[in-house]
Amino acid sequence: MTTRAGGVSQSPYDSFNLGDHVGDDPTAVAENRSRLARDLGVGPDRVVWMEQVHSRTVTVVDGPVAEPVPVTDALVTTRRDLVLAVLTADCVPILLSDDEAGVIAAVHAGRVGARIGIVPVVLEKMIELGAAAERIGAFLGPAASGEMYEVPPAMQADVEKHLPGSACRTRRGTTGLDLRAGIRRQLLDAGVAAVAADPRCTIEDTRLFSHRRGAPTGRIASVIWMDTGE
Repeated sequence: MTTRAGGVSQSPYDSFNLGDHVGDDPTAVAENRSRLARDLGVGPDRVVWMEQVHSRTVTVVDGPVAEPVPVTDALVTTRRDLVLAVLTADCVPILLSDDEAGVIAAVHAGRVGARIGIVPVVLEKMIELGAAAERIGAFLGPAASGEMYEVPPAMQADVEKHLPGSACRTRRGTTGLDLRAGIRRQLLDAGVAAVAADPRCTIEDTRLFSHRRGAPTGRIASVIWMDTGE
């Protein structure tokens, strides 16, 4: 998980913005992405990005790609030389791995994507590639917390219907959504072995980007890759 620190972007994207779709200087974003690759010890061409659109489209990648994978919200691979990246600024980044089968995934799950079921589609694709639900470990990254994510009652009820366990009350006592709680239940109900979560709230933690706290803003990246064994 990255934070806001360590990059070259200027306000309001300061400074380690990795999103290329938020209005930041493309040169700054390119430098920030190069810095991330260097920190990970890989070439920039080995980091796979997505053109995220709040869908339930899942793409399997089997090699480096020159541009972000178009119109998708999840990447799955069995390649050990690829880093999968997901960009967020309140949505839930999900990283999944079956270490025994050598299958990993990076998922962008905002309110829309989680509601329409991107998580089950990702699990299905991983299983097609040899993973088993009972071996998959999941990690939910920093996101808007239920204490801070206030939504209208009708929206809460609609999401709860499709993602049980996500409805909550905010700190102010209003109707809210805890997407990580709903996704956690969904994963465990699907037989996933273990689900861990970063407890940080993007809205509250100013070390992270948050669209709700102040747009326009940048994006953090959550990345997953497999050790090549070298």
